[in-house]
Amino acid sequence: MEDPHPTQRISPTLIRLRTLLAEKDWRGLKNLAERLEPSEIAELFPSLASTEATLLFRALPRTLAADVFSYLDEDRQRSFLAEMTEHETRILLAELSPDDRTELFEELPAVTTQRLINLLAAEDRREALMLLGYPKDSVGRLMSPGFVAIRPGQTVAEAIEQIRAQAPDSETINVVYVVDGEGRLLDDLRLRRLILAAPETRIADLMAGEPVALNAFDDEGFAVSEMKRTGYFALPVVDGENRLLGVVTADDALEVAVDEATIDIHKAGAVSPLDTSLTLAPTRVLYSRRVSWLLILVFANLLSGAGIAYFEDLIESVVAIVFFLPLLIGSGGNAGSQASTLVIRSMALGELTMRDYMRLFFKEMRVSMLLGLSMSVAVSAIGWFRGGPRIALVVATAMLCVVIMGSFIGMSLPFLFRRLGIDPATASGPVVTSVADILGVLIYLGIASALLGVG
Repeated sequence: MEDPHPTQRISPTLIRLRTLLAEKDWRGLKNLAERLEPSEIAELFPSLASTEATLLFRALPRTLAADVFSYLDEDRQRSFLAEMTEHETRILLAELSPDDRTELFEELPAVTTQRLINLLAAEDRREALMLLGYPKDSVGRLMSPGFVAIRPGQTVAEAIEQIRAQAPDSETINVVYVVDGEGRLLDDLRLRRLILAAPETRIADLMAGEPVALNAFDDEGFAVSEMKRTGYFALPVVDGENRLLGVVTADDALEVAVDEATIDIHKAGAVSPLDTSLTLAPTRVLYSRRVSWLLILVFANLLSGAGIAYFEDLIESVVAIVFFLPLLIGSGGNAGSQASTLVIRSMALGELTMRDYMRLFFKEMRVSMLLGLSMSVAVSAIGWFRGGPRIALVVATAMLCVVIMGSFIGMSLPFLFRRLGIDPATASGPVVTSVADILGVLIYLGIASALLGVG
């Protein structure tokens, strides 16, 4: 079989797997797959031809196939769903965990989602509809309804028996939740604490106080920050009346964190977020995600050209100032990008709010002034060498002003974008650089015109 990625190093596992596929040794393939983690198997699919990938997926045991499916990219998932019979699809959906199933439904067209929901058993269908009833990107969509709940009146021995009975359907048993008769959350208990307690101990005697819980309507980003703050592997999810609905586990939170970081990185580079991996994205998708911002920035940068044209007489009279133009406007853009990166990251971590703007403004002005003075000293020496003391004064003064201006823009744009309801990540990278470039040209040539008396 031809390797679809001949330049990539082929792992021994992939070679063995392909040999088993070619020999149609399904028993050997099953034995090999069961020794691997689902994530490891999923990593093999991009290196397989379409036929090989289909054969491998169909050869996996049911439960393992569902686990592997949850790790595949969206395009591969849709491809397999299109190839499956109705019976095969029903089996796969039944094996998927509720949160993975909800994530799949979110990414599919509404008509397809409705068709798949109708294939579910009655209980799974009710569960899926409940999860899909919460807003997109909410904790309710992220949670799994599989958890172990015990009562305060039970003994430890009774609770452990209940854990054994409910464990197969639970997302995690590292933590069990104590609820009252109405299903309201009272406390969370680590399994270790139950195991170490005497069998006859009442659960009520082990309860310590108010548990940390998420509301089903909280943003999923809040779940990530709470999990980071508490260090818990799982957090309970409650409704407005504190009734326990489900749990969010660390693997779900990690996936959200990775997705949010990827989106922010794309926006920072003026690229609309991709729905699939870079290697699988078609040319037309990559083009459409990048062209709009580039065209906007092209027209924005025409203002820089207009500024240069306005000072045409100055440039003709003192040609030496042109040598420093790229250096100065680049320095302003770099200072702005640094400032915006620091602000956006602090906003993402919840360290900054709109109320912090003025406090940060004065701090950033002090820092940018020190940076500008340091860079002015360096550039003035070059200016003296290239054009004498007057040019040295111009470039030193312009450098100080441009760095302060760039830092101000880089710090302020994220706050402005947040005020306007736009993701602050959009303000970094090319946007800050383009704005700083335009103003940098005007500031530099304006200072040169004033100090040299030309223009």
